[in-house]
Amino acid sequence: GCRVLLITPNPSHVARLPCNPSIGGPGKAHLVREVDALGGEMARAIDATQIHIRNLNTGKGPAVQALRAQADSLVYSARLATVLSAQPGLEILADLVESLELLEGGGWCLICRSGRVFQTGACVLATGTFLGATLFMGPLSLPGGRSGEPPANGLSRSLRALGLRVGRLKTGTCPRIHRDSIDYRGLDILPNSREGLAFSDLSALQVPLRSVDCHLTRTTSETRAVVLDNLDRSPLFAGRISGTGPRYCPSLEDKFVRFPDRETHLVFLEPEGLQTSEVYLQGVSTSMPLEVQEAMVRSIPGLRRARLLRPGYAVEYDFVDPTQLERTLQVRGLPGLFLAGQINGTSGYEEAAAQGLLAGLNAVHHVGGVDLVLLERDQAYLGVLVDDLVCRGTREPYRMHTSRAEYRLLLRQENADERLTPLGRKLGLVCAERWRLFQERTLACEREVQRLLGRRLGEAEAESLAFRLKAVVPPGSLLADLVRRPDTSLAVLREWEGLPPLDP
Repeated sequence: GCRVLLITPNPSHVARLPCNPSIGGPGKAHLVREVDALGGEMARAIDATQIHIRNLNTGKGPAVQALRAQADSLVYSARLATVLSAQPGLEILADLVESLELLEGGGWCLICRSGRVFQTGACVLATGTFLGATLFMGPLSLPGGRSGEPPANGLSRSLRALGLRVGRLKTGTCPRIHRDSIDYRGLDILPNSREGLAFSDLSALQVPLRSVDCHLTRTTSETRAVVLDNLDRSPLFAGRISGTGPRYCPSLEDKFVRFPDRETHLVFLEPEGLQTSEVYLQGVSTSMPLEVQEAMVRSIPGLRRARLLRPGYAVEYDFVDPTQLERTLQVRGLPGLFLAGQINGTSGYEEAAAQGLLAGLNAVHHVGGVDLVLLERDQAYLGVLVDDLVCRGTREPYRMHTSRAEYRLLLRQENADERLTPLGRKLGLVCAERWRLFQERTLACEREVQRLLGRRLGEAEAESLAFRLKAVVPPGSLLADLVRRPDTSLAVLREWEGLPPLDP
């Protein structure tokens, strides 16, 4: 119900995926599902534009299983730009905010590079890696938040002037190579899922008509030698980068230094889209000079004749110490100012999207004089994420992992709607269609649970099922007890009973 203005230097670059062209993975998929359960867009966007999807960790328990999808990156960005342009109450302005000032009577004054001035009751800063940012590749360094785009330096100075503690972090991206220069012979194939998978409850479970396989290779001793022989040319090890990099996604040069006993490291070949020749080399994040990057890449099996289309680079940027925030993502002592994403010290698209939803919701509540929303650690991965940041802070780009959630057995990706959709409906985030589907699914699940709890096997049935399962089934067993056993499943039991399979 609020009027919202989105100010961004280049609206056509909304939702770009400058690093990995993928969404999801352990911990991250859980956040995407929670964003979806609360009415957000990310899950639907990746479902509509994915060209490769798999469910990871299927050999482990459901708490750590996680969807991961490759996006057709340009189509993903274009789809979300279209969604934004059609959003009622939202205006988009191409400009850059240079400074913001707290008004005496409350609210904020935003001053843009163009000279425009806006007053607002609440402001959400989602600056990504652009805040006071510098790009690095070998001896080269230039101002920029990502390749080809300028940094936000004035805003960084403005935050310091407001008294906020600001630090430096570093992240990086991997080279892109031409797909026709890859020798796929001998590479391991990571096939697309053969069953329909989706992040959003609103998406159909169907295998896409057009999909791609990803491939897997490894670095070699030759790669290691190239990196170590040129370590003095790395801006990271030459001391030109002061920011701390992500522990769980280190650069290739960092891997060889930190793990000297490991001869090789995995490299995933991930296509950027159906209409582009670019293939992303996941695992080869680097800021080495261009000629060193070429030598590194060509030392890897399958990539001996690789043609680099875009080199990797590092980006160093400012972030605000998140211990200065409330768990609502409002800055403590600065009412109406909310921060979301990498500005809070996190890494990744999924962490940023989840924070953006919470910060935006609470900005609206602040303007309306309504109590702000908190999520607890036993309620959502988003609750874990925010609580970790606000209570513990971070000295490196924070990445969501299932191991961070002590209630992870309860916070599974498939029950995000049970945990959060009723809350989203109460808060006005969940549309009528999503709410109808949620109620139908909940009712169907309850009916089946009650049927299993009330179905006890007679002697002949127990004998028949024991023969089917090739296992002992005592007479009088409840189906609800049998379905918990590792040697059976709900699908097997329903087939034995002569019932049709349930809708997935």
